[in-house]
Amino acid sequence: MGCRVVTAVRQFLFGASLLARGLGLVVRSPKLLFIGLLPAVISGVLYTAALVALIDFLPALSRDVTWFADGWAEGWRELTRVLAGAGLLGVAALLGILTFTAVTLLIGDPFYERISELVEDRFGGVPGEVEVGFWRSLARSLADSLRLIGISIPVGIALFLAGFLPLVGQTVAPVIGAAVLGWLLAVELTGVPFQRRGRRLADRRAALRTQRPVALGFGVAVFCCFLIPLGAVLLMPAAVAGATLLARAVLGDPLTETAGSATPGHPAAINSR
Repeated sequence: MGCRVVTAVRQFLFGASLLARGLGLVVRSPKLLFIGLLPAVISGVLYTAALVALIDFLPALSRDVTWFADGWAEGWRELTRVLAGAGLLGVAALLGILTFTAVTLLIGDPFYERISELVEDRFGGVPGEVEVGFWRSLARSLADSLRLIGISIPVGIALFLAGFLPLVGQTVAPVIGAAVLGWLLAVELTGVPFQRRGRRLADRRAALRTQRPVALGFGVAVFCCFLIPLGAVLLMPAAVAGATLLARAVLGDPLTETAGSATPGHPAAINSR
């Protein structure tokens, strides 16, 4: 039991390190950085405009959702509306993190396809690569993203509401939230490399489950970085590069820049010890 826990922790840390490796690849290549930042900046502008609009309408929205408090004493009524406004902002921020990745990947589909392709080439390419046309690839990405967003929204709202529970909301809920949302981000970001191999969303989930601690480590690292202001915009290229490495890791493809066995810390190496 103890050995399995240690192994799971090491795999989790390995998964988190894939984001750092992706960042290293992007930083060393200005071409990758430029390709990846453009769609993220476009999404960032759109989401910022939406946030400004939400803040502008927030007082009216708070009054609308607290209609039941209209007849209360002024102090309690205002407190209820402030809490409702904070709740609306919190839900919006959480949904923003969940949907930003999907929207950015859709906007930047050809850009991120190129980043993923360049990363794959540096690590030996893709055996039996499946050529998918642009429009077909975009349609698949849209369908998969809509499915994931459909799952993410109710999960995100439930986790946010759980945050108001005494004790549990401040301890267990954030951990569960990071794990669940991290998993969804890992599934979302690995879409491009899996499509290159002719695999759809169900195949992606099944493959990631075989190395769940690795996928969680990567996804949680991305989620935590996306919580930082502008983190989602600045780190999207690194997240795409890291997700390509994650796909290679769970599918058993080489993770060294020359063909060969897995790098130290690769799940296969870990499990063989």
